[in-house]
Amino acid sequence: MSVNRVQLNKTEILEKEFKTAMRGYNQEEVDEFLDVVIQDYEFFQKEIEKLKQENEKLKKQYTEPPKKQPANPQVNYDILKRISNLEKAVFGSKFAKIES
Repeated sequence: MSVNRVQLNKTEILEKEFKTAMRGYNQEEVDEFLDVVIQDYEFFQKEIEKLKQENEKLKKQYTEPPKKQPANPQVNYDILKRISNLEKAVFGSKFAKIES
């Protein structure tokens, strides 16, 4: 069975008729097993659909260009001033002489 192609659907499984033979399988047991298989098919189909939708959502999210946020030069200036003050505090007068 190919991974990309499902060969049976739940209706085909439900309506499948098996020939009876003298030493055949218990028909009720086969029907119960097929009921479980149908439930699994339904679950997997729902899960596949959910994952497809999630995949499309993520594709849209990552193919759209990111929104640009306006730059705030005042924030950059404040950060540079704080870094300068920190350098002076750490390196003291040695840094002040190099800077001059």
